Amino acid sequence: MARSLLRLALPKGRLQAGTAALAARLGWDLDDYSDGSRRYRFSSNRFPYLQGKVFHEKDIPVQVAVGNYDLGICGLDWMEEYRVKYPASALVKVRDLGYGQSQVVAAVSASGGFGDSGVVRLASEYPNVAERLALELRLRRFSIFPLWGGAEAYPPENADLVLISQGTLERPPEGLLSLGTVLSSSACLIANRDSWEAEDMGEILGTLERAPTPRGGRPDAFGTELTRRLAGALARIPAVARKTGRKGPDSAGTFWLGLPDGHQQPPTAQFLDKAGVGIEGYSTGSRRQKVARAGVACKVIRPQDLPLQVANGNFAAAITGQDWLREHRCQFPTSPVEELLTLGFGLVRVVAVVKGDLPVAGPAELRQWMKARGKTPLRIASEYVNIADSYARENHLSPYRVIPTWGATEAFLPEDADLLIENTQTGKTLAEHKLKIIDTLFESSACLIGNVGAVRREGVQRGLSTLVEALRRGLSEEAQ
Repeated sequence: MARSLLRLALPKGRLQAGTAALAARLGWDLDDYSDGSRRYRFSSNRFPYLQGKVFHEKDIPVQVAVGNYDLGICGLDWMEEYRVKYPASALVKVRDLGYGQSQVVAAVSASGGFGDSGVVRLASEYPNVAERLALELRLRRFSIFPLWGGAEAYPPENADLVLISQGTLERPPEGLLSLGTVLSSSACLIANRDSWEAEDMGEILGTLERAPTPRGGRPDAFGTELTRRLAGALARIPAVARKTGRKGPDSAGTFWLGLPDGHQQPPTAQFLDKAGVGIEGYSTGSRRQKVARAGVACKVIRPQDLPLQVANGNFAAAITGQDWLREHRCQFPTSPVEELLTLGFGLVRVVAVVKGDLPVAGPAELRQWMKARGKTPLRIASEYVNIADSYARENHLSPYRVIPTWGATEAFLPEDADLLIENTQTGKTLAEHKLKIIDTLFESSACLIGNVGAVRREGVQRGLSTLVEALRRGLSEEAQ
Protein backbone atom coordinates (compact mmCIF):
# COMPACT_ATOMS: atom_id res chain seq x y z
CA MET A 1 0.00 0.00 0.00
CA ALA A 2 1.47 3.32 -1.07
CA ARG A 3 1.81 5.84 1.72
CA SER A 4 0.27 9.30 1.46
CA LEU A 5 2.26 12.31 0.34
CA LEU A 6 3.94 14.45 2.97
CA ARG A 7 3.74 18.12 1.95
CA LEU A 8 6.55 20.49 2.92
CA ALA A 9 6.61 24.30 2.58
CA LEU A 10 10.09 25.87 2.38
CA PRO A 11 11.09 29.57 2.39
CA LYS A 12 12.61 31.77 -0.24
CA GLY A 13 14.59 34.86 0.67
CA ARG A 14 16.56 35.29 3.87
CA LEU A 15 16.33 31.65 5.02
CA GLN A 16 16.68 29.95 1.64
CA ALA A 17 20.46 29.43 1.73
CA GLY A 18 20.43 28.09 5.30
CA THR A 19 17.44 25.84 4.62
CA ALA A 20 19.01 24.40 1.46
CA ALA A 21 22.24 23.72 3.40
CA LEU A 22 20.29 22.02 6.21
CA ALA A 23 18.33 19.84 3.77
CA ALA A 24 21.58 18.75 2.12
CA ARG A 25 23.19 18.00 5.49
CA LEU A 26 20.17 15.92 6.55
CA GLY A 27 20.29 13.94 3.31
CA TRP A 28 16.85 14.95 2.07
CA ASP A 29 18.27 15.16 -1.48
CA LEU A 30 15.81 17.78 -2.72
CA ASP A 31 15.49 18.50 -6.43
CA ASP A 32 15.26 22.15 -7.47
CA TYR A 33 15.73 23.72 -4.04
CA SER A 34 19.02 25.52 -3.55
CA ASP A 35 20.36 28.96 -2.72
CA GLY A 36 19.25 31.27 -5.52
CA SER A 37 16.90 28.77 -7.16
CA ARG A 38 13.76 30.37 -8.57
CA ARG A 39 11.74 27.18 -8.95
CA TYR A 40 8.67 26.78 -6.79
CA ARG A 41 8.29 23.00 -6.67
CA PHE A 42 10.64 20.34 -5.39
CA SER A 43 10.67 16.65 -4.53
CA SER A 44 12.99 14.37 -2.59
CA ASN A 45 15.02 11.68 -4.30
CA ARG A 46 15.50 9.95 -0.94
CA PHE A 47 11.88 10.17 0.25
CA PRO A 48 9.60 9.82 -2.81
CA TYR A 49 6.53 10.69 -0.74
CA LEU A 50 8.01 14.07 0.30
CA GLN A 51 7.02 16.92 -2.01
CA GLY A 52 6.65 20.60 -1.54
CA LYS A 53 6.67 24.22 -2.62
CA VAL A 54 8.65 27.38 -2.04
CA PHE A 55 6.80 30.37 -0.57
CA HIS A 56 7.51 33.78 0.79
CA GLU A 57 8.38 33.09 4.41
CA LYS A 58 5.42 35.08 5.79
CA ASP A 59 2.97 32.84 3.91
CA ILE A 60 4.26 29.56 5.36
CA PRO A 61 2.60 29.68 8.82
CA VAL A 62 -0.75 30.36 7.14
CA GLN A 63 -0.35 27.52 4.64
CA VAL A 64 0.61 25.05 7.37
CA ALA A 65 -2.09 26.23 9.78
CA VAL A 66 -4.90 25.77 7.24
CA GLY A 67 -3.65 22.29 6.35
CA ASN A 68 -2.38 22.87 2.82
CA TYR A 69 1.04 21.65 4.03
CA ASP A 70 1.96 19.16 6.74
CA LEU A 71 5.35 20.67 7.59
CA GLY A 72 7.08 23.98 6.99
CA ILE A 73 10.22 25.93 7.80
CA CYS A 74 10.06 29.63 8.64
CA GLY A 75 11.31 32.10 11.21
CA LEU A 76 9.85 31.95 14.70
CA ASP A 77 8.98 35.64 14.31
CA TRP A 78 6.46 34.91 11.56
CA MET A 79 5.08 31.90 13.39
CA GLU A 80 4.49 34.09 16.46
CA GLU A 81 2.96 36.86 14.34
CA TYR A 82 0.35 34.35 13.14
CA ARG A 83 -0.11 32.53 16.43
CA VAL A 84 -0.62 35.71 18.47
CA LYS A 85 -3.68 36.48 16.36
CA TYR A 86 -4.88 32.88 16.07
CA PRO A 87 -3.86 31.15 19.32
CA ALA A 88 -6.24 28.24 18.72
CA SER A 89 -4.95 27.50 15.21
CA ALA A 90 -3.60 24.10 14.21
CA LEU A 91 -0.02 25.39 14.15
CA VAL A 92 2.58 23.41 16.10
CA LYS A 93 6.24 24.26 16.60
CA VAL A 94 8.33 21.09 16.24
CA ARG A 95 11.82 22.42 16.99
CA ASP A 96 14.35 25.18 16.42
CA LEU A 97 16.83 24.51 13.62
CA GLY A 98 19.86 26.51 14.73
CA TYR A 99 20.29 29.04 11.91
CA GLY A 100 18.76 32.32 10.71
CA GLN A 101 19.05 34.01 14.10
CA SER A 102 17.42 37.43 14.35
CA GLN A 103 15.49 39.49 16.84
CA VAL A 104 12.46 41.74 16.82
CA VAL A 105 13.46 44.92 18.65
CA ALA A 106 11.29 47.67 20.11
CA ALA A 107 12.75 51.09 19.33
CA VAL A 108 11.98 54.80 19.53
CA SER A 109 13.57 57.86 18.00
CA ALA A 110 16.82 58.76 19.76
CA SER A 111 16.08 62.47 19.38
CA GLY A 112 12.35 62.76 19.84
CA GLY A 113 8.96 61.38 19.01
CA PHE A 114 6.53 61.08 21.91
CA GLY A 115 3.94 63.82 21.58
CA ASP A 116 1.37 65.14 24.01
CA SER A 117 -1.79 63.40 22.78
CA GLY A 118 -1.37 60.43 25.09
CA VAL A 119 -1.81 57.93 22.24
CA VAL A 120 1.25 55.77 21.62
CA ARG A 121 1.53 55.00 17.91
CA LEU A 122 3.13 51.63 17.13
CA ALA A 123 4.23 50.83 13.57
CA SER A 124 5.49 47.45 12.40
CA GLU A 125 5.25 44.69 9.84
CA TYR A 126 4.47 42.59 12.95
CA PRO A 127 1.15 44.27 13.87
CA ASN A 128 -0.15 41.34 15.95
CA VAL A 129 3.05 41.13 17.98
CA ALA A 130 2.95 44.93 18.39
CA GLU A 131 -0.61 44.83 19.73
CA ARG A 132 0.27 42.03 22.15
CA LEU A 133 3.25 44.06 23.38
CA ALA A 134 1.09 47.15 23.91
CA LEU A 135 -1.33 45.11 26.01
CA GLU A 136 1.52 43.54 27.99
CA LEU A 137 2.90 47.03 28.68
CA ARG A 138 -0.59 48.14 29.74
CA LEU A 139 -0.50 51.17 27.49
CA ARG A 140 -3.71 53.03 28.15
CA ARG A 141 -4.13 54.41 24.65
CA PHE A 142 -2.38 53.13 21.57
CA SER A 143 -2.86 52.68 17.84
CA ILE A 144 -1.27 50.08 15.57
CA PHE A 145 -0.11 50.86 12.03
CA PRO A 146 0.42 47.62 10.04
CA LEU A 147 3.22 48.01 7.50
CA TRP A 148 4.69 46.08 4.60
CA GLY A 149 8.11 47.02 5.97
CA GLY A 150 10.53 49.89 6.51
CA ALA A 151 9.25 50.67 10.02
CA GLU A 152 12.55 52.30 10.96
CA ALA A 153 11.62 55.33 8.81
CA TYR A 154 8.53 56.24 10.80
CA PRO A 155 9.78 57.74 14.12
CA PRO A 156 9.46 60.38 15.29
CA GLU A 157 6.97 62.08 12.93
CA ASN A 158 4.74 59.13 12.06
CA ALA A 159 5.16 56.69 14.96
CA ASP A 160 6.33 56.70 18.57
CA LEU A 161 7.35 53.06 18.92
CA VAL A 162 8.38 50.62 16.19
CA LEU A 163 9.13 46.91 16.10
CA ILE A 164 11.89 46.07 13.63
CA SER A 165 13.72 42.87 12.72
CA GLN A 166 17.51 42.83 12.80
CA GLY A 167 20.38 40.39 13.07
CA THR A 168 21.36 39.43 16.60
CA LEU A 169 24.66 41.33 16.37
CA GLU A 170 23.32 44.36 14.54
CA ARG A 171 22.63 47.75 16.04
CA PRO A 172 19.34 49.58 15.47
CA PRO A 173 19.34 51.85 12.42
CA GLU A 174 20.82 55.29 12.87
CA GLY A 175 18.54 57.63 14.75
CA LEU A 176 16.73 54.91 16.72
CA LEU A 177 17.10 53.99 20.39
CA SER A 178 16.55 50.31 21.22
CA LEU A 179 14.35 49.58 24.22
CA GLY A 180 14.96 45.84 24.17
CA THR A 181 14.29 42.61 22.32
CA VAL A 182 10.63 41.68 22.03
CA LEU A 183 11.22 38.32 20.34
CA SER A 184 14.33 36.25 19.63
CA SER A 185 13.91 34.26 16.44
CA SER A 186 15.59 31.56 14.41
CA ALA A 187 14.49 29.15 11.71
CA CYS A 188 12.12 26.53 13.07
CA LEU A 189 10.24 23.49 11.83
CA ILE A 190 6.47 23.83 12.18
CA ALA A 191 3.66 21.34 11.59
CA ASN A 192 -0.08 21.20 11.15
CA ARG A 193 -1.50 19.66 14.32
CA ASP A 194 -3.87 17.30 12.50
CA SER A 195 -1.09 16.06 10.24
CA TRP A 196 1.26 15.78 13.22
CA GLU A 197 -1.20 13.47 14.94
CA ALA A 198 -2.25 11.46 11.88
CA GLU A 199 0.72 11.25 9.51
CA ASP A 200 3.81 9.07 9.82
CA MET A 201 6.65 11.62 9.95
CA GLY A 202 9.14 9.44 11.82
CA GLU A 203 11.49 8.89 8.89
CA ILE A 204 11.80 12.62 8.16
CA LEU A 205 12.00 13.69 11.79
CA GLY A 206 14.64 11.07 12.48
CA THR A 207 17.06 12.89 10.20
CA LEU A 208 16.80 15.98 12.40
CA GLU A 209 19.12 14.37 14.92
CA ARG A 210 21.87 15.68 12.66
CA ALA A 211 20.53 19.24 12.77
CA PRO A 212 22.64 21.70 14.79
CA THR A 213 21.64 22.33 18.38
CA PRO A 214 20.16 25.82 18.74
CA ARG A 215 22.30 28.25 20.68
CA GLY A 216 21.00 30.22 23.62
CA GLY A 217 18.12 27.93 24.51
CA ARG A 218 14.56 28.18 23.32
CA PRO A 219 13.58 31.56 21.85
CA ASP A 220 10.37 32.88 23.33
CA ALA A 221 8.26 36.04 23.30
CA PHE A 222 6.62 38.28 25.87
CA GLY A 223 8.31 37.04 29.01
CA THR A 224 7.52 38.81 32.29
CA GLU A 225 11.10 39.98 32.63
CA LEU A 226 11.03 41.40 29.09
CA THR A 227 7.88 43.44 29.60
CA ARG A 228 9.14 44.69 32.97
CA ARG A 229 12.36 45.91 31.34
CA LEU A 230 10.52 47.52 28.42
CA ALA A 231 8.09 49.28 30.72
CA GLY A 232 11.03 50.65 32.66
CA ALA A 233 12.77 51.72 29.46
CA LEU A 234 9.69 53.59 28.28
CA ALA A 235 9.61 55.45 31.58
CA ARG A 236 13.25 56.44 31.12
CA ILE A 237 12.92 57.87 27.59
CA PRO A 238 14.84 61.17 27.60
CA ALA A 239 12.76 64.24 28.32
CA VAL A 240 13.71 65.69 24.94
CA ALA A 241 11.99 62.74 23.28
CA ARG A 242 8.73 63.53 25.04
CA LYS A 243 8.84 67.28 24.52
CA THR A 244 9.81 67.36 20.86
CA GLY A 245 6.28 66.50 19.83
CA ARG A 246 4.97 65.61 16.39
CA LYS A 247 5.47 67.72 13.35
CA GLY A 248 2.77 67.71 10.72
CA PRO A 249 3.39 67.43 6.98
CA ASP A 250 3.21 71.19 6.47
CA SER A 251 5.07 72.29 9.63
CA ALA A 252 6.94 75.56 9.14
CA GLY A 253 6.06 75.65 5.44
CA THR A 254 7.60 72.23 4.79
CA PHE A 255 5.70 69.39 3.23
CA TRP A 256 6.68 65.73 3.48
CA LEU A 257 7.14 63.75 0.28
CA GLY A 258 7.03 59.95 0.44
CA LEU A 259 9.31 58.04 -1.93
CA PRO A 260 9.18 54.30 -2.73
CA ASP A 261 11.85 51.74 -1.93
CA GLY A 262 12.39 48.33 -3.51
CA HIS A 263 11.82 47.74 -7.23
CA GLN A 264 10.31 51.19 -7.72
CA GLN A 265 13.31 53.01 -6.26
CA PRO A 266 15.78 52.91 -9.22
CA PRO A 267 13.32 54.14 -11.89
CA THR A 268 11.97 56.76 -9.48
CA ALA A 269 15.48 58.05 -8.76
CA GLN A 270 16.27 58.12 -12.48
CA PHE A 271 13.11 60.07 -13.30
CA LEU A 272 13.64 62.59 -10.49
CA ASP A 273 17.21 63.20 -11.67
CA LYS A 274 16.00 63.87 -15.21
CA ALA A 275 13.35 66.24 -13.85
CA GLY A 276 16.02 68.18 -11.99
CA VAL A 277 14.70 67.22 -8.54
CA GLY A 278 17.88 66.41 -6.65
CA ILE A 279 17.45 63.73 -3.94
CA GLU A 280 20.71 63.38 -2.06
CA GLY A 281 21.48 59.76 -1.19
CA TYR A 282 18.22 58.23 -2.50
CA SER A 283 20.11 55.22 -3.86
CA THR A 284 22.13 54.63 -0.67
CA GLY A 285 19.40 52.89 1.30
CA SER A 286 18.89 55.76 3.75
CA ARG A 287 15.28 56.20 4.82
CA ARG A 288 15.56 60.00 5.13
CA GLN A 289 16.60 62.10 2.17
CA LYS A 290 17.79 65.65 1.63
CA VAL A 291 16.13 67.46 -1.27
CA ALA A 292 17.82 70.27 -3.16
CA ARG A 293 14.53 72.18 -3.13
CA ALA A 294 13.30 74.46 -0.35
CA GLY A 295 10.26 73.33 1.59
CA VAL A 296 10.45 69.61 0.83
CA ALA A 297 11.40 66.80 3.25
CA CYS A 298 11.49 63.15 2.16
CA LYS A 299 11.20 59.67 3.60
CA VAL A 300 11.62 56.36 1.78
CA ILE A 301 9.10 53.64 2.65
CA ARG A 302 7.31 50.76 0.98
CA PRO A 303 5.15 51.80 -2.01
CA GLN A 304 2.36 49.59 -0.65
CA ASP A 305 2.19 51.71 2.51
CA LEU A 306 2.33 55.15 0.88
CA PRO A 307 -1.38 55.66 -0.03
CA LEU A 308 -2.50 55.00 3.56
CA GLN A 309 0.24 57.20 4.95
CA VAL A 310 -0.83 60.03 2.63
CA ALA A 311 -4.47 59.47 3.63
CA ASN A 312 -3.50 59.73 7.31
CA GLY A 313 -1.76 63.05 6.64
CA ASN A 314 1.72 61.76 7.42
CA PHE A 315 2.77 62.85 3.92
CA ALA A 316 1.29 65.63 1.83
CA ALA A 317 2.32 63.80 -1.35
CA ALA A 318 4.09 60.63 -2.44
CA ILE A 319 5.23 58.68 -5.48
CA THR A 320 3.80 55.18 -5.64
CA GLY A 321 2.16 52.85 -8.17
CA GLN A 322 -1.35 53.28 -9.50
CA ASP A 323 -1.89 49.64 -8.55
CA TRP A 324 -1.33 50.40 -4.85
CA LEU A 325 -3.44 53.54 -5.08
CA ARG A 326 -6.31 51.46 -6.49
CA GLU A 327 -5.78 48.78 -3.84
CA HIS A 328 -6.09 51.49 -1.19
CA ARG A 329 -9.20 53.04 -2.74
CA CYS A 330 -10.90 49.65 -3.06
CA GLN A 331 -10.55 49.33 0.70
CA PHE A 332 -11.29 52.99 1.51
CA PRO A 333 -13.56 54.44 -1.23
CA THR A 334 -13.86 57.83 0.50
CA SER A 335 -10.13 58.17 1.20
CA PRO A 336 -8.79 61.77 0.89
CA VAL A 337 -6.09 60.65 -1.56
CA GLU A 338 -6.05 61.73 -5.19
CA GLU A 339 -3.73 61.18 -8.12
CA LEU A 340 -1.97 64.42 -8.99
CA LEU A 341 0.14 63.28 -11.93
CA THR A 342 0.72 60.11 -13.93
CA LEU A 343 4.48 59.61 -14.27
CA GLY A 344 4.53 56.89 -16.91
CA PHE A 345 7.41 54.68 -15.70
CA GLY A 346 7.22 51.37 -13.84
CA LEU A 347 4.59 50.07 -16.25
CA VAL A 348 2.82 46.82 -15.30
CA ARG A 349 -0.48 45.14 -16.04
CA VAL A 350 -2.65 43.78 -13.25
CA VAL A 351 -4.07 40.55 -14.60
CA ALA A 352 -6.20 37.53 -13.73
CA VAL A 353 -4.23 34.28 -14.08
CA VAL A 354 -5.10 30.58 -14.09
CA LYS A 355 -3.11 27.42 -14.77
CA GLY A 356 -2.26 26.98 -18.44
CA ASP A 357 -4.34 23.88 -19.15
CA LEU A 358 -7.56 25.15 -17.57
CA PRO A 359 -10.23 25.46 -20.32
CA VAL A 360 -11.00 29.07 -19.40
CA ALA A 361 -10.43 32.20 -21.50
CA GLY A 362 -12.18 34.86 -19.42
CA PRO A 363 -14.49 35.55 -16.48
CA ALA A 364 -17.56 34.09 -18.22
CA GLU A 365 -15.83 30.75 -18.86
CA LEU A 366 -14.48 30.85 -15.29
CA ARG A 367 -18.04 31.11 -13.98
CA GLN A 368 -19.03 28.10 -16.10
CA TRP A 369 -16.05 26.13 -14.79
CA MET A 370 -17.05 26.98 -11.21
CA LYS A 371 -20.63 25.94 -11.86
CA ALA A 372 -19.50 22.59 -13.28
CA ARG A 373 -17.45 21.71 -10.19
CA GLY A 374 -20.20 22.48 -7.69
CA LYS A 375 -20.25 24.72 -4.63
CA THR A 376 -16.52 24.66 -3.89
CA PRO A 377 -15.39 28.26 -3.28
CA LEU A 378 -13.03 29.78 -5.83
CA ARG A 379 -9.63 30.34 -4.16
CA ILE A 380 -8.13 33.69 -5.23
CA ALA A 381 -4.53 34.40 -4.18
CA SER A 382 -3.16 37.93 -4.38
CA GLU A 383 -1.10 40.67 -2.78
CA TYR A 384 -3.93 42.95 -3.93
CA VAL A 385 -6.55 41.53 -1.57
CA ASN A 386 -9.05 44.39 -2.00
CA ILE A 387 -8.69 44.52 -5.78
CA ALA A 388 -9.14 40.74 -5.86
CA ASP A 389 -12.27 40.98 -3.72
CA SER A 390 -13.69 43.73 -5.94
CA TYR A 391 -12.89 41.75 -9.10
CA ALA A 392 -14.64 38.63 -7.76
CA ARG A 393 -17.75 40.60 -6.82
CA GLU A 394 -17.92 42.53 -10.10
CA ASN A 395 -17.60 39.31 -12.12
CA HIS A 396 -20.01 37.30 -9.93
CA LEU A 397 -17.40 34.66 -9.05
CA SER A 398 -19.30 33.45 -6.02
CA PRO A 399 -18.64 31.59 -3.80
CA TYR A 400 -15.02 32.66 -3.40
CA ARG A 401 -12.39 33.41 -0.77
CA VAL A 402 -9.34 35.63 -1.08
CA ILE A 403 -5.98 34.32 0.14
CA PRO A 404 -3.62 37.19 1.07
CA THR A 405 -0.03 36.62 -0.05
CA TRP A 406 3.28 38.42 0.48
CA GLY A 407 4.79 37.66 -2.91
CA ALA A 408 5.73 34.71 -5.13
CA THR A 409 2.01 34.37 -5.82
CA GLU A 410 2.57 32.24 -8.92
CA ALA A 411 3.62 29.42 -6.56
CA PHE A 412 0.03 29.02 -5.38
CA LEU A 413 -1.37 27.63 -8.65
CA PRO A 414 -2.86 25.11 -9.01
CA GLU A 415 -2.63 23.26 -5.67
CA ASP A 416 -3.30 26.17 -3.29
CA ALA A 417 -5.34 28.59 -5.42
CA ASP A 418 -7.52 28.56 -8.55
CA LEU A 419 -7.04 32.17 -9.64
CA LEU A 420 -4.34 34.79 -9.17
CA ILE A 421 -4.66 38.56 -9.33
CA GLU A 422 -1.08 39.47 -10.16
CA ASN A 423 1.03 42.14 -11.83
CA THR A 424 3.26 41.47 -14.79
CA GLN A 425 5.38 43.43 -17.23
CA THR A 426 5.74 40.97 -20.12
CA GLY A 427 3.93 37.82 -18.94
CA LYS A 428 7.14 35.84 -19.48
CA THR A 429 7.47 34.66 -15.87
CA LEU A 430 3.86 33.50 -15.82
CA ALA A 431 4.38 31.55 -19.04
CA GLU A 432 7.53 29.94 -17.62
CA HIS A 433 5.42 28.57 -14.78
CA LYS A 434 2.80 27.26 -17.25
CA LEU A 435 0.21 29.86 -16.29
CA LYS A 436 -1.97 31.96 -18.57
CA ILE A 437 -3.63 35.37 -18.41
CA ILE A 438 -7.40 35.34 -18.89
CA ASP A 439 -8.16 39.00 -18.18
CA THR A 440 -6.42 42.35 -17.79
CA LEU A 441 -7.92 44.39 -14.96
CA PHE A 442 -5.96 47.60 -15.66
CA GLU A 443 -2.56 49.02 -16.54
CA SER A 444 -0.49 50.71 -13.87
CA SER A 445 2.43 53.12 -13.80
CA ALA A 446 4.11 55.24 -11.16
CA CYS A 447 2.13 58.30 -10.12
CA LEU A 448 2.27 61.26 -7.78
CA ILE A 449 -0.50 61.20 -5.19
CA GLY A 450 -1.55 63.82 -2.66
CA ASN A 451 -3.70 64.32 0.41
CA VAL A 452 -6.68 66.42 -0.74
CA GLY A 453 -6.62 68.62 2.35
CA ALA A 454 -2.84 69.00 2.58
CA VAL A 455 -2.23 69.98 -1.04
CA ARG A 456 -4.66 72.89 -0.69
CA ARG A 457 -3.05 74.35 2.40
CA GLU A 458 -1.12 77.54 1.82
CA GLY A 459 1.97 76.21 3.57
CA VAL A 460 2.17 73.28 1.16
CA GLN A 461 0.62 74.49 -2.06
CA ARG A 462 3.48 76.66 -3.28
CA GLY A 463 6.24 74.09 -2.79
CA LEU A 464 4.13 71.25 -4.14
CA SER A 465 3.14 73.25 -7.23
CA THR A 466 6.82 73.85 -7.96
CA LEU A 467 7.54 70.12 -7.60
CA VAL A 468 4.63 69.15 -9.87
CA GLU A 469 5.83 71.56 -12.56
CA ALA A 470 9.34 70.09 -12.39
CA LEU A 471 7.89 66.59 -12.80
CA ARG A 472 5.77 67.78 -15.74
CA ARG A 473 8.89 69.13 -17.42
CA GLY A 474 10.57 65.78 -16.84
CA LEU A 475 7.64 64.06 -18.56
CA SER A 476 7.81 66.49 -21.49
CA GLU A 477 11.53 65.85 -21.96
CA GLU A 478 11.00 62.07 -21.91
CA ALA A 479 8.28 62.39 -24.54
CA GLN A 480 10.53 64.33 -26.94
